Amino acid sequence: MNSNSASSTSINSFQEENQQAASMGSEEEETPRKQHFRTNFQRKLLHLLIFTNLVTIAVFTATTFRLSSNGDILHHEDSASRLLQELNSTKSQLLASDSLVADLHQKINSTNLLVQALLVELERQHDSSLAVDKEADVFSVLPSSLSDEVKFSVFPHKLPLGYSPRADSDVLYPPIGAACLRFPEELSRYLTYEIGGECPVDDVFAQKLILRGCEPLPRRRCHPKSPVGYVEPTPFPDSLWSIPSDSSIIWDPYTCKNYNCLINRDKLPGIYDCKDCFNLQGREKARWLFDRGLDYGIEQVLQTKPAGSIRIGLDIGGGSGTFAARMRERNITIITTSMNLDGPFNSFIASRGLIPMHVSISQRLPFFENTLDIVHSMHVLSNWIPDGMLELTLYDIYRVLRPGGLFWLDHFFCQGSQLNQTYAPMFDRVGFKRLRWNTGKKVDRGVEKNEWYFSALLEKPMT
Repeated sequence: MNSNSASSTSINSFQEENQQAASMGSEEEETPRKQHFRTNFQRKLLHLLIFTNLVTIAVFTATTFRLSSNGDILHHEDSASRLLQELNSTKSQLLASDSLVADLHQKINSTNLLVQALLVELERQHDSSLAVDKEADVFSVLPSSLSDEVKFSVFPHKLPLGYSPRADSDVLYPPIGAACLRFPEELSRYLTYEIGGECPVDDVFAQKLILRGCEPLPRRRCHPKSPVGYVEPTPFPDSLWSIPSDSSIIWDPYTCKNYNCLINRDKLPGIYDCKDCFNLQGREKARWLFDRGLDYGIEQVLQTKPAGSIRIGLDIGGGSGTFAARMRERNITIITTSMNLDGPFNSFIASRGLIPMHVSISQRLPFFENTLDIVHSMHVLSNWIPDGMLELTLYDIYRVLRPGGLFWLDHFFCQGSQLNQTYAPMFDRVGFKRLRWNTGKKVDRGVEKNEWYFSALLEKPMT
């Protein structure tokens, strides 16, 4: 009998006895019989539990069976030994797999590092190509038929040693005003010449480009025309108040063809820029020697600072260089900016033994910040300059002045309504400290014009 049939017999017997107990009389009359039944039931239940546990143990500890080729059930070797072998084999495979996974992980890490390096390089090359694209966009306004000389003078040049961290670039950009790109025909004309030969005498044309914002002009590979019969300049200090030789310059660009013409044109009708500037024995001889009203004297201005502390400076739009000459007499070096407006102003300044600089009022001053002791300007800074550009100029002057440096504004011209509404607030807004401020009405064209001058001596604060 197997375990299932034994369990079934016990259960059937239990059910029959249970039915017999149910058909008995009342609980009070059958008490001994009930006790006997309960005892038998508990004994049989215990037997059943023991039998069931034995069957379970036999099932899980018995040997395995398999069918033979003829369908008979045969006993085989104990499965525990095979199971142990299989476990050992599986363990070995797992160890091999772990080693393989570790190797793959290491290779993945190496690959990630390589990919990251490639991404960095690709990003750098992308930025570089983007920069080239931006350059192409900048120069795309120029026609495709540019001459080789235009490309040579305007386009970037590759650095022979490669990328420079100081410049943050691998190319060198020739300085050229952005406005030059707006005038491709004029730019091509300016850069048309025989390489290594003589430059065309195109001073007037070049200066018009500068005044239209093409500043700085690109450099050229040609030689300027030299004066015929050139002589050595007058020795210093006599050169400060001497008229140079006519053979010192090229007269082609100017209406006058000699200095005598320039000196005498203040007696001629017509309007000229700085009409009497070349007459060094006229008004130029007495400029800035006296202090009255709008006219400040050099000595009075210098006395506002400790002796010897004004050493270097700039004169913006200084005409023929007389302000620089006066300062040079006091051992102060002044650089003078001037344009050659139908007159050789830069050449004349140089002939006096002074330093000229051919730049317009719109260009950023070519000095580092906090370097100059004094900046002066007479007549040039006036209401003809757009307010926005004037404010940029004032901030640029503030930038190059050292703390405690002086800004001498000499005869600023404006309308009466502009004086207090526009310019006085603008100068205060830039941050200058007022040392002197004088106003006076300009009456040579009539009082009803309501035209005014103001002169000011301003100081950049120490802190």
